[in-house]
Amino acid sequence: MSARRLFALFLMAGVMVIDGYDLNAMALALPHVAAEMGLRPTAFTIVQTADLFGLGAGAFLIAPLGDRFGRKPIIVAGALGIAFATAATAFSTEVIHFALWRLVTGIALGACLANVSALSSEVAPEGKRSTVMAVVSAGIALGAMGAGLSAPELVRAGGWHALFFVPAAIALILGLLLYVVLDSDRPVQAKAHAKVPLIELFRPPLVFPMAIFAATYMVNAVALYMLVRWTAILLPQDVFGPDLPSRLQGLMQGAGLPVSILLAWLLDRWKPGMTLALGYAIIAAAFALLFATPMTVLAWSILLMIAGGGISGIHGALMALSPKLFPSSVLSSAIGTAVAVSRIGAIAAPFFGAALIDGGISPAGYFGVLVIPAALCGLVVLLVPNVIRRTKAHYSGNPPALDPV
Repeated sequence: MSARRLFALFLMAGVMVIDGYDLNAMALALPHVAAEMGLRPTAFTIVQTADLFGLGAGAFLIAPLGDRFGRKPIIVAGALGIAFATAATAFSTEVIHFALWRLVTGIALGACLANVSALSSEVAPEGKRSTVMAVVSAGIALGAMGAGLSAPELVRAGGWHALFFVPAAIALILGLLLYVVLDSDRPVQAKAHAKVPLIELFRPPLVFPMAIFAATYMVNAVALYMLVRWTAILLPQDVFGPDLPSRLQGLMQGAGLPVSILLAWLLDRWKPGMTLALGYAIIAAAFALLFATPMTVLAWSILLMIAGGGISGIHGALMALSPKLFPSSVLSSAIGTAVAVSRIGAIAAPFFGAALIDGGISPAGYFGVLVIPAALCGLVVLLVPNVIRRTKAHYSGNPPALDPV
């Protein structure tokens, strides 16, 4: 790979870092914003879901344009849109203002995310596409970790507003650099003068892979966003102190970085279905132990690293699974559609989490509930090997392979 191509991958990973940082910034700013406005944190539930709704809309309506007209313009415009909307969030003074700008931020993020993932797969060497995608997507976990670890210092230095000004400035720089570094790409669909990618995803042979991919991504998002949106609020300060909940929220997502890369490496070299199923089994066990273990800082911190790192890391690994399920001509559309469908779970998760908290559930009970989505995902991914064999058979013209899961 050329130095220019490696630098392009580095910048695209930077977009993922901003994705992870930005999607956590509001949750980390929330205790300070709510106190300043004299409102309960759960009064901001609409704000907590606005960026998720926007992300789904951007992924479904805008991201597929990359398959038709090229990925570069969507990525650059998305990065600049993130910069503008994130900076505007810092000037919000009402709940509705926060919701509006988080919605716009989400739209830009959704458009960007799918095309960055697809382009990183296309420029990767053969046989290492999942690994390269995971390394780029691991930026999400890195950004989330950076947000959690830096939040207390940023708030002390510049108030909660700094949690939005910092990612806005970085997104602006990334957008300008990507405009210079990325080559103008000519998409496969444009060359083929063919079918509309979104429509192809809902026809055989891609409809079943799309259903499995989107369903797993959606249920995983339920667990992920129930975890990251309310953990900083849920952990009691009389046990964990004022700063540790935010740091743990960042660290448990940062722990997802090596998990994501390891899982993607196994996806390239081992059995995809077994890899993902084992990952979900470990995550479910960690959530079950959080429910059963008495609350102490050490024990719960370790279990949150395992459960949170696992659910965050596997989210990136699922993205790296996509090149094995779909041809390049529909890759942005497939990723965008899965991200959009997953927003159903991601949008519902904060509302469900808020209802549990307002209903008086204990922190242990809250984490115990998360065993359910982790176990469901573990069951669904057992279908992945059969999906891969059938998709390969269709596009190669060969009968399905009989190798084991």
